[in-house]
Amino acid sequence: MKSHARAVVIGGGVVGCSVLYHLAKAGWTDVMLIERSELTSGSSWHAAGGFHTLNGDPNVAKLQAYTVSLYDELEKLSGQSCGLHLTGGVMMADSPERMDFLRLVHAKGRYLGMETELITPSEAKAMFPLMDESNFVGALWDPVEGHLDPSGTTHAYAKAAQKLGAEIVLRNRVLELTQEADGTWNVVTEQGTVKADHVVNAGGLWAREVGRMVGLELPLLAMEHMYLLTDEMPEVLEFNAKTGRELVGVIDFKGEIYTRQERSGILLGTYEKACKPWSPVNTPWDFGHELLAPDLDRIAPSLEVGFRHFPALENAGIKQIINGPFTFAPDGNPLVGPVPGLTNYWTACAVMAGFSQGGGVGLALSNWMVNGDPGADIWGMDVSRYGEWATLRYTNAKVRENYSRRFSISFPNEELPAARPQQTTPLYDVMTRDNHAVMGNSWGLETPLWFAPSGQDAHDVLSFHRSNDFEHIGNEVRAVRERVGVTEIANFAKYRVSGQGAEAWLSHLMTNTMPKTGRIILTPMLNEFGKLIGDFTIAKVADEDFMVWGSSAAQRYHMRWFEKHLPADSPFRIHRYDLSLVGLSIAGPRARDLLAKLTDDDVSNAAFRFMDFRQMDVGGAPCMVNRVTYTGDLGYEIWMEPAYELAVYRAIKAAGEEFGIADFGMRALLSMRLEKNFPTWFRELRPIYGPFEGGMERFIKLSKNDFIGREAAVREHADGPKLMRTSFLVDALDADVMGDEPVWAKVGDTDYGTVEAPHGYGAPRFNGDGTEIEKPEGGTLRDGDWRVVGWITSGGYAHTIGSSMAQGYIPAALAANGDAGLFEIEIMGIRRPARIALEAPFDPTGEKMRS
Repeated sequence: MKSHARAVVIGGGVVGCSVLYHLAKAGWTDVMLIERSELTSGSSWHAAGGFHTLNGDPNVAKLQAYTVSLYDELEKLSGQSCGLHLTGGVMMADSPERMDFLRLVHAKGRYLGMETELITPSEAKAMFPLMDESNFVGALWDPVEGHLDPSGTTHAYAKAAQKLGAEIVLRNRVLELTQEADGTWNVVTEQGTVKADHVVNAGGLWAREVGRMVGLELPLLAMEHMYLLTDEMPEVLEFNAKTGRELVGVIDFKGEIYTRQERSGILLGTYEKACKPWSPVNTPWDFGHELLAPDLDRIAPSLEVGFRHFPALENAGIKQIINGPFTFAPDGNPLVGPVPGLTNYWTACAVMAGFSQGGGVGLALSNWMVNGDPGADIWGMDVSRYGEWATLRYTNAKVRENYSRRFSISFPNEELPAARPQQTTPLYDVMTRDNHAVMGNSWGLETPLWFAPSGQDAHDVLSFHRSNDFEHIGNEVRAVRERVGVTEIANFAKYRVSGQGAEAWLSHLMTNTMPKTGRIILTPMLNEFGKLIGDFTIAKVADEDFMVWGSSAAQRYHMRWFEKHLPADSPFRIHRYDLSLVGLSIAGPRARDLLAKLTDDDVSNAAFRFMDFRQMDVGGAPCMVNRVTYTGDLGYEIWMEPAYELAVYRAIKAAGEEFGIADFGMRALLSMRLEKNFPTWFRELRPIYGPFEGGMERFIKLSKNDFIGREAAVREHADGPKLMRTSFLVDALDADVMGDEPVWAKVGDTDYGTVEAPHGYGAPRFNGDGTEIEKPEGGTLRDGDWRVVGWITSGGYAHTIGSSMAQGYIPAALAANGDAGLFEIEIMGIRRPARIALEAPFDPTGEKMRS
């Protein structure tokens, strides 16, 4: 074993071997993988080996597609078979609600370039004749699904990495990790110590233990997962002989089961409601090539449904029951990337779908380590998406919930209850008990979504269509637009940057010029490649003293970036407030009148202008006040320590009574921002978009200092953006746009080109009836042809203007066309007319905010 390596990967499962291979392929050949036992000794060896490309996050779907496409190359390079079976698969819908879900998945696949197809139960039965099609109402066919040999695939990664110069050391447990002052790591093992510049935690079942070696509690938990293998089945043999093909894979959402052919029988696995964690606190180091005791009683309800839906299985003998542990994060996605607060400590763990995602995880992490950027938008997998609130017990409760719901419908207005409330503000009891607020989980914090007329009504009726909150959100919006409203905004990220050099440093990070004392600016933040990685409000409190507000979900993501770019021995400091600073926002035409009753300061329009910042007493409490709101109306953000929040809120409600004040929640706020064409972070503004594509040109000062990403921004400005964030007015029925729907356009003689979606694969072309069309000779589309030209990032109903609205990205050449009849947006399988809103439908000149 060598005594030094550029990077040490800890863990020899499919993910660790993928990371090793991709690092070596990227040119880091001085890399080493250390495994406590043999390759695949954790979860990889007993995995069912299925793979697919579909995922709720289109960015993760792209990496899954890469993983599947990699296997052929991997076999050729390594000389090791992956045992690939590309059978295709069907998802079976047993109810109209599940069929709506499949329509959403299919629509998303259009702009990702996936070749999915909605089919009938009879068509599904033709591919899997073991089913009783009378139990289903429809299905979704995906040709890019199948299964492989888990052990062979893992060894293919390992052999390919070794051929490129990487080293693998087996039967050698890592005992300790320590870091030197220069940032290098001491990887202390049973066979000695390895000096490493980088450490990758790909520990799988032992990732928590490897994290604890550096004081890190990773949010992951292992769950027992069972599948069974049947004896040889004549029905399977008959199908194979008749068609010359394998049976396709099947997901039966009602039964919470998946099936595929295994030799001449069937593999059937479950994600049962009565799920069971494995080793919820500590993972034993001596666990290895072992299985857990089967428990058929626990999965009996799923099997009963499975036997009804697939009658032939009831008479099949069970050859073997596999019960083994797999690790999950609270949301089911991996934990990938550099850990905030640590230097060159990387994670690649909680990858429960290792044979769908392992290649993509290895690619993204190697890009990140070698090039400083993952090369894709992997927010859905970024380890920084969890905060300190994701404790061991919180994680365990959330993982159990996620596992038990893996095949359940996820509705757009659904808030899951496990481990809540985890974080609350002083207003929690008032909001829930007195105001009948329906609460949502915002980065671990309870946040009001909407307000019901009574406690009995304070719940969401889950639906893909407009639901019971629709009327009440409308009332909240009208209260703000006509009178005044108050909402809690504690779920913002809050920072203070102060000390000598603070202004120059912020100016280097941000695209806008820094504000003068007592003023506020809005500014994006770019990475080195000129892509949007942040969107902030910055107020200058005093010389070299700034308040910064941003997205709460990105707090650790942004702190990691801030720390990365801090100069050595920095004389200034960054303080993250989290919940030590909370806030309330008042907005509406009577907001100034309300504030005037709460403070002794002059808050007239002349004395307290739009985008001003002041420190003043509000309701007798010391506060910081911004004259700005996300509603796009006259309004103020009022920030205070938690000890004062209840008193300030009560003062606001009492003083606002004469103005008809009303509480409004996050859903009303998001409705109002739509009619102002305001973007949201991690929807419209993400690391796959440039600042001019995102419509942020007002805040990009190319003439100022050399801020990070400036060169790329200059190129984007000179060349012109290829895509453009665009706002649509949508002729919706009883369901509004939610996000990830395709945008269709009726094109004429001009070919605008196929714009590749940053999420995935270029958008295919379609006729009006949905069939794909050939590009005619000469390179243009025929007049009247329809094709998918873009995708929706977010949407909803704009109550002030009485219209459904959406935002999304389309080719820049189309984005200035406000003609009716040119665009359609597909909402649950129905294409609805849409037209571009060339200016904000509400107060397009911004007069209400400024007056």
